[in-house]
Amino acid sequence: MMNKKRIFLSPPHMGGDEIELVHEAFASKYIAPLGPQVDVFEREFCEYLGMKHAVALSSGTAALHLSMIMAGVGPGDEVLCSTLTFSASANAICYVGARPVFIDSREDSWNLDPDLVEEEFAEAYRQKRRIKALMAVDLYGQCADYHRLEKICAEHQVTLIEDAAEAVGSRYGDKMAGNFGVMAALSFNGNKIMTTSGGGMLLTADAALATRARFLSTQARDPAPHYQHSEIGYNYRMSNILAAIGRGQLRVIEQRVEKKREIFACYREALKEILGINFMPEADYGLSNRWLTCITVDPELFGATREDIRLALEAENIESRPVWKPMHLQPVFAHCRVVGGAVAADIFEKGLCLPSGTALTANDLERIVSVIRRCRQ
Repeated sequence: MMNKKRIFLSPPHMGGDEIELVHEAFASKYIAPLGPQVDVFEREFCEYLGMKHAVALSSGTAALHLSMIMAGVGPGDEVLCSTLTFSASANAICYVGARPVFIDSREDSWNLDPDLVEEEFAEAYRQKRRIKALMAVDLYGQCADYHRLEKICAEHQVTLIEDAAEAVGSRYGDKMAGNFGVMAALSFNGNKIMTTSGGGMLLTADAALATRARFLSTQARDPAPHYQHSEIGYNYRMSNILAAIGRGQLRVIEQRVEKKREIFACYREALKEILGINFMPEADYGLSNRWLTCITVDPELFGATREDIRLALEAENIESRPVWKPMHLQPVFAHCRVVGGAVAADIFEKGLCLPSGTALTANDLERIVSVIRRCRQ
């Protein structure tokens, strides 16, 4: 195994301009957090997305945390959240002392089910429970159904937050991911479709919220010649060096989306005739960046489980990973309310994320597919 090249799940892929921009940042002497690269990165991202305000931060989790704070979420509040997601979505709710309420997925999109969201609002009203916000996750690059969710949140006067951490370059209708809700969060973690090594961004159309986010993310320092603080703040701003990397990555984002979708299409074509393997569906309302190609494996039809495939791939030095374990099945959230849950649990039991790095070659893909085919009984 060790003689075979390691194929990672979703490694960083540099576009070529990053090193020049990093050198530019060094030459400017702005090495510490903030600086001209951050300002330009924010402006260029707004232009790309068609969004008014962007605040570059240290992580997508930081963006979610600040969104909770600025939405006024606090102890005693409940926040509806997709159960099929990465833990950062739910963690940010807990950071402010609120309680997540996990909503099950739809089979045809894997994203949270708007019908269940409506049911939960009705149930909360009957029980006199206070729902303060809804956090919708754009799972594996596929946007949630924002036409319905925005309408529901408006009817109930609840703040909608878009967790677009996995969805840079995706679309819902004619809008880019990151344009929905009162605030949205992006992630530039090392495994995402574009990276700044570590980093994220908060997006909003509200100038006051953007100003507030900048204030809170720089330790809430009051305007004074000395260090004065009237509120609790956070060290959440992005460094000038990382923003330079992000600018280079942004220049090739559309190529990365095209390549991710091409990889998905290659897998689907290569495995289309194999019984028991199905692919994450694409909702008809948008275009997914296909950050990760995800399959489900029916062991009765295929003759092996998704874990059998994962172990077989690992034996060949190929990284794959089960889909997110639903939050309502996580030990730390066992006490939390869940609405439904069976759909997300089934996706987790059968779901596997295949290597999806944009530097994959045709030989890499054939190597992966051949291992999957050999797993059939």
